[in-house]
Amino acid sequence: MSASAIIRGAATAPCHPWPRHLLPADAWAGMVEALADEPSLALLAFWADTVQVHALFHDEADSRFLLASTQVAGGAYPALSPHRPAAAWFERMIHDLWGHAAAGGCDGRPWLDHGNWGVVAPLSPRPMPTAGAAEPPEFLPVEAEDFHQVPVGPVHAGIIEAGHFRFSAQGETVVRLEIRLGYLHKGTLGLMRGKSPRAAARFAARLSGDSTVAHAIAFARAAEAAAATEAPLRAQALRAVMAEMERIANHLGDCGGIANDAAFAFLPARFGWHREAMLRAAAAAFGHRLMMDCVVPGGIAGDIAPTGAAGILRALAMLEAELPSLLRVYEDYSSLVDRVVGTGIVAPELAARFAAGGYVGRAAGRAFDVRKAPGYAPYDTLDFRIPVLAEGDVDARIRIRTAEIRESILLLRRLLGALPDSAVSVQLPMTSGEGIGWAEGFRGDIWHWLRLDGGQIASVFMRDPSWLQWPLLESAVRDNIVADFPLCNKSFNCSYSGVDL
Repeated sequence: MSASAIIRGAATAPCHPWPRHLLPADAWAGMVEALADEPSLALLAFWADTVQVHALFHDEADSRFLLASTQVAGGAYPALSPHRPAAAWFERMIHDLWGHAAAGGCDGRPWLDHGNWGVVAPLSPRPMPTAGAAEPPEFLPVEAEDFHQVPVGPVHAGIIEAGHFRFSAQGETVVRLEIRLGYLHKGTLGLMRGKSPRAAARFAARLSGDSTVAHAIAFARAAEAAAATEAPLRAQALRAVMAEMERIANHLGDCGGIANDAAFAFLPARFGWHREAMLRAAAAAFGHRLMMDCVVPGGIAGDIAPTGAAGILRALAMLEAELPSLLRVYEDYSSLVDRVVGTGIVAPELAARFAAGGYVGRAAGRAFDVRKAPGYAPYDTLDFRIPVLAEGDVDARIRIRTAEIRESILLLRRLLGALPDSAVSVQLPMTSGEGIGWAEGFRGDIWHWLRLDGGQIASVFMRDPSWLQWPLLESAVRDNIVADFPLCNKSFNCSYSGVDL
C-alpha cells in the first residue's frame, strides 16, 4: 500500500480545511517505509506538540494535501528522514523543543538548542533543567589530509543575521558546506501559547521581518480556519496588495544585492532606489514601510489610505518604465553574467526531493505556488503566470525574481482597480478548533498550523520556506570556489530567523 493510501485510510480528527489523519504506531511505521516508493508525496512541514508529531504532505500525483499525526510512544517515533531528507532539520528541532526522539533518524545532533537555554525541551509538559555546561557545536568530520576547513560566523561583517557556515575545501574549491543555525531562537512558539490569535499575531508577523505580511496572512488564515470564520472580501484583496508589494520590494533588494556581491554598483543603486519607492508607497498607503501588523486575524488592521492606491501605482509606473533597461544592463555586462551563469546550481531532481518552493524551486523546474494550489482568495479569481526555469543557477534565480516582479505589477493593478466595498475586519469567536493557513511569500510557500482552546492558542507551528531551501544551499555551493559563496548565498537569501523560531 502506498504512503498516501495509508494516510487516507486512517481515522481523522477535525482540522480545517483538511482533516488530520491519526495513524497508530504501526501504520505510521508502515507509512514511513512506503515513502521510499512514492517520491510524488512531498513533505512540506514536520512539527510536534506535547504528545504527537505532525507531518504535512502534498500528494503531487493528484494535488491533494494530507496532514498525518501519530502518538509519541516512550519518547520516540519512527523518523521520516531516511526517506525524506528534508525532515532531518525538523526532527532535530522537534527533539530540542519537545524532547521527542526520531528513532532511526539520519542526524541526532542538537539544532536550536546550543546548550544555553537553562532547560531541556522547553515545550514539553515538564521541562528539565540543563545538566552541565554547553558543548561546542558538532560538525561532520573531515578525514582527507589535503582538505582544510573555513569557519564563517556566526557573527558576520555588516548587518546580517547570525549563522555559522563551516566550509570544507580543497584549495579554493568547496567540497562540503555545513550550516548551523539556531542563534536567533526567540522562543516564539512558547510565547504564542495561551494568547488569543489577535495578540499572538504580533509574534507571527515578526518570525521573519522581511516576510511579515506573508507570515501574518498565513497565521491569520490558520486562525480563521480554526474559528470557522472568513475575512471580508475587501480585507482579502488588500492583503494581496500588501503581499505583492512585499514580494516586489524584496525581489528588488535581492537583485541589487546579488549584483553588489559581484562588485557591480550600478544595479544595486537603481534596484535600491525602486525598492525605496515601494517602501515609501507602502508607508503612505498602510502606515508602515514593511506593513507590519497591518494583517490581523479576521481581516486587516485598517483600510488603505485615500491616496494610497495612487501612490502605489506611481511607484509601479516608475519601476515598469526602467525595469527593461536594467535587465539589458544585466545581460550586457559580461563580467557579471560570467559570475552568475552556471554558479550555484540546484538540480531539478534535488529541488523536487526537498519540495523547494519560491524562486529556488521555480529556478530548478518546480512550479509550485500556493496562490495556485491549494489556492486562496483573492488569487483564486485572478489569472497570473508562474515563471519556471530549469537551469537552477544564480542567473535563473535572478530571472525568476524579475519575471515575478512583472507579474506582481499586473496583479497589483488589477487588485487596486477593483477593490471590493466591504468591511475590513470581523471579530473571531471565542471557540475551540484547529486550522491550517498558508500564503505565498516572496521566498515561497509559508504554512501555519494552530489549535485553539476556548479562543486561546493551545499549540502552534509556523513553517518558513527556508526550512526546505537552506539544505539546498549546502548542495549548490559544492564544487564552486569559496569566493562565489556570497553570490550563491544571496541568490537563495534564506531566512535565519524564520527557521530559528
